[in-house]
Amino acid sequence: MRYRRRLRSRIILSFLLFGTLLSGLFAIATNLLQDYLEDQLVAETLKKEVDDYIDTLRLNPGAREPFHSRIEGFVTAPEKAEIVPVLFRDLPSGVHKVSNGTRTWQAAIRKDSDMWVFLTQDVSNSERIEARLNWALIGVVGLFSLLSLLLGLWSSGRVMRPVADLAKRLGSFDETDKPEPLASFFADDEVGQLAAALDQYAEHLQHIVERDREFNADVSHELRTPLSVITGATELLLSQKDLPEKVRTRLLRIARAARQSSDTTSALLHLVRAEKGINQESRSQDVYAIAEDLISHYQPLIGSKSVRLSAQKLNSLSVIAPESVIAVTIGNLIGNAVRYTREGSIDVIVGNGTVEVLDTGPGVPEEEIELLFERHYRGKKVIGKGSGLGLAIVYRLCDLYHWRIEISNRPSGGLRAVIHYFIDTDD
Repeated sequence: MRYRRRLRSRIILSFLLFGTLLSGLFAIATNLLQDYLEDQLVAETLKKEVDDYIDTLRLNPGAREPFHSRIEGFVTAPEKAEIVPVLFRDLPSGVHKVSNGTRTWQAAIRKDSDMWVFLTQDVSNSERIEARLNWALIGVVGLFSLLSLLLGLWSSGRVMRPVADLAKRLGSFDETDKPEPLASFFADDEVGQLAAALDQYAEHLQHIVERDREFNADVSHELRTPLSVITGATELLLSQKDLPEKVRTRLLRIARAARQSSDTTSALLHLVRAEKGINQESRSQDVYAIAEDLISHYQPLIGSKSVRLSAQKLNSLSVIAPESVIAVTIGNLIGNAVRYTREGSIDVIVGNGTVEVLDTGPGVPEEEIELLFERHYRGKKVIGKGSGLGLAIVYRLCDLYHWRIEISNRPSGGLRAVIHYFIDTDD
C-alpha cells in the first residue's frame, strides 16, 4: 500500500482510470447508439412494408407478396393462423425481436379483424456482427487503457523528476553545514518557486541557529567568569581555620551551588553545539564518586523532612563523558526525588551499567509518564515552583550520548528513574 500513496503512483493511477473510463464510456455509448439506430431502422422498415402491403392488398387482392430471401411473410385470416410459426403467432401487433436460441428475427405484426399479417426478418448475422463489434470495442478499451498507463508512466516521470531531484538535494544536506541554494538548479515553475521558498526558509533558520549558538556560547563564557570568582572566593574563605560552623556550612552550600551551575553551563554548551566533548584522550569518569558528591550536595536540601538519602554501589561503573554531563543527568533525578519525597528514602544505586534513583514519593499518573521529558511540562497535581526543564535536559543529554533513560512507578509507591549508560543491542 505504500507505493500507492506516492505522488507518482497517484498520477499514473489517475491517467489509467481516466483513459479506461473515457474509452469504456465511448465504447458503451457507441454500442448503445448502434443498437438503437439498427433496431429503429429495421423496425421502421418492416412496419412500413407491412402497412404498404396491406394497403396494396386491399386495393388489389391479387397482389404478390413483396418478400425477399431474408424476409419472410405470412398473410392469413385470424381463424387460419396455424400456418404462422408458433414463435410469432401469439405476439400482439407491433414490432418485436424474437429468438429461438440459435437464430434471431425482427418481426413486424399487424392484426386486423379480418386479416393478420406477419413480416419477419432474420437478423442473426447482424447479431453476430454486433457481438464481434462488442469484442472489438472491449479490445479497443484495453488498448486505450494500456496507452493511458504508458502515458501516465511517462508523464509522471517527467512531472516528478524535478520534485524527486529537489527531495534528493534536500536529503543530501548536512545539518552541520550551511545549505546550498536550491533555486538555481530548477526552472522558473512551481518547483522552482518551492525551491526558492525553501532557500529563504533555510537562510532564516540558519540565521536563527547561528544567533542562538553565539548567544549560548557568549552566555556560557560570561557565566563561567563570575562562577570562577565565586568558587575561588569560597575556597579562600573556607581555608580559614577560625570560621564559625554556620558560616562554613553556608559557604559549602555556596561552593556546591557554584559547581552545580558550572556543570549545568558546560552540559548546556554541549547540547547547543551537539558535541559530546570526548576524544581519544578523554578519561573515564567514576560514576559512583560523582553520585556520592551529588548526595552530599543535596543532603542539606532535605531539611527537616523525614527522608533518608543514600548511595549504594553494586559494582564499579566508569563512563567516558564529561563529568559535568554525568553530574547534570544524575543530579536532576536526585533533585526531583528530593523535591517531591516527603518521607521515606531516596536511594541512588550504581552498577551493572546503570544508575537507579528510587524514591518513596507520590509517583506520577501513568498517562503523564511519557510527557515528563517534554519541555516545560509539569504534572497536573504538582505543587510548588519549577520550570519543567530538568528532565527535558536530561533526556536530550542522554540522546546526545546514546544513553537511555526510563521512568516508571514502583509497585510499592514512588518513582524509579534509570539511566542506562551501556545499552544492550538485544534490548
